[in-house]
Amino acid sequence: MCMAVPSRITAIDNGIATVEAFGASRTTSLMLLEDEVAVGDYIILGPGGSFAAEKVDPETAAEALAYLTEVLATGQA
Repeated sequence: MCMAVPSRITAIDNGIATVEAFGASRTTSLMLLEDEVAVGDYIILGPGGSFAAEKVDPETAAEALAYLTEVLATGQA
């Protein structure tokens, strides 16, 4: 099963973003993203994580992260 986890942008350099989710950092390309993004924004990564798929509003990201945190804490995956 594949889950889309909102990831917060921590840095952007020449079209490559460093993102963080649940303490793990990775890099992803922004070249396919239609929306403008900045440090602090949330994005969903595409399959494999090589490219950003979409920008997520902060409220939706917070709700999804809270739910995933609860699921992980209770082991109901």
